[in-house]
Amino acid sequence: MTLTTPALLFPAISLLLLAYTNRFLVLAQLIRKLADEERDRHQTGTARQIVLLRRRISLTKRMQVAGVLSFLLCTLSMFALFLSLELVGMLLFGVSLVTLSISLIYSLWEVTISTNALNVQLQDIEELRKATSPVASEKTSR
Repeated sequence: MTLTTPALLFPAISLLLLAYTNRFLVLAQLIRKLADEERDRHQTGTARQIVLLRRRISLTKRMQVAGVLSFLLCTLSMFALFLSLELVGMLLFGVSLVTLSISLIYSLWEVTISTNALNVQLQDIEELRKATSPVASEKTSR
């Protein structure tokens, strides 16, 4: 294995960490928005969304830690290869790939939960529309 093999992973990991950071910022923004809405008026779906947000924050933290660890191990792998420690470099690179895979699995899990959270919001919107639609008003007035 040469020094360039782990170096090929650098752009991918940095882009991945950028994407993870963006997901985290979106989560933080959503949590702040929900907190403001909760202060203004109690919403039925807020409690369900908070549970999903807690899970997503935890997964985002885990995927970021695994991504950073992968980047660090990849760097150490390159350093070992630079010092002509071929076996150490290969082992570090292998572990780097494993931690990158773990990070991607956490990301997939978080995306699945994110989709569920969006479905919760859509259900709330549908329930509000049903409650405020003219047909619903007519049924209640009869």
